Amino acid sequence: MTAMLTSLHRSRDAVAPAMREAVQRLDPASRAQVSYHLGWCDVDGAPAEGGGGKAVRPALALLSAQAAGAPAEVGLPGAVAVEMVHNFSLLHDDLMDGDEERRHRRTVWAIWGAPAAILAGDALLALAQEVLLESPSPHAATAARLLATTTRELIRGQVQDLAFEHRRDVTLAECLDMAGGKTGSLLSASAAIGAVLAGAPEATVGALSVFGAQVGLAFQLVDDVLGIWGDPAVTGKSIFSDLRSRKKSLPVTYSVANCPELAEWLAAPGEPDDAQLRRGAELVEAGGGREWALAEARRRMALAEDALSAVDIPSQPREELIALGNFVVDRDS
Repeated sequence: MTAMLTSLHRSRDAVAPAMREAVQRLDPASRAQVSYHLGWCDVDGAPAEGGGGKAVRPALALLSAQAAGAPAEVGLPGAVAVEMVHNFSLLHDDLMDGDEERRHRRTVWAIWGAPAAILAGDALLALAQEVLLESPSPHAATAARLLATTTRELIRGQVQDLAFEHRRDVTLAECLDMAGGKTGSLLSASAAIGAVLAGAPEATVGALSVFGAQVGLAFQLVDDVLGIWGDPAVTGKSIFSDLRSRKKSLPVTYSVANCPELAEWLAAPGEPDDAQLRRGAELVEAGGGREWALAEARRRMALAEDALSAVDIPSQPREELIALGNFVVDRDS
């Protein structure tokens, strides 16, 4: 856990100033909205304490440069870029999901409206590529291509996720494929982009990419568990938040095959009340979804560690990468 905390704190210390400098390039309206979303200020623009998340993705990017034998600073443009793409997706996700709160604060679309949230997210996406292409690394274009294909894959996963809302026959394999795109793709790129900027061998980049992809699936599995059973005071989301929208998350999809009553519950019209939400959570648990999701997250983390063992990586970044992955599996928010 100490190694995990060290890598996250180091990532925040390195990435925050570079993020702030880059965000200054945005137009005043987008800059204000992005700064609020990232936790740098309140809705009136007054400086605020706190932050915009755990910075797992930039930490992976910096560690991947070190895994390739380069200084962490080589991966800094990649770290900034993946964090911007992540927040682009959050701005749009909040709007698509109708979420009015994130990290115990109102979301951008809930304050400034849908068009503002769309444009602020678009601005971050464009800025991510700009920052990456300005890297002094001779491999910046390769890294930018990785980020572009990753963004396309992320969007593919989001498209699938939205499509699942209108289907009753979503399979577990489809759900895992969706999670691999929506969540796994960006964590995969984050774990590889620093090594790409460092000019690492293909085998090293590939191993780090697989590591990140498996950590990404573990992350989504745990996230889906927290989306049903997480403590609102810790997660910043309402209790049973995913069930409220009858979302076909991974534990839900797993349980449907084992609990026919859950399929009926998901197909019921209208928004469920508190008693119905509690019943839905009971049905998911009865179908084995909670137990399976947590076990599968641990299995994915083991596969992530196996990927790193296939290549020669310095011991310190290897240990910190594994610690970061274990934090993802064991987190409560």
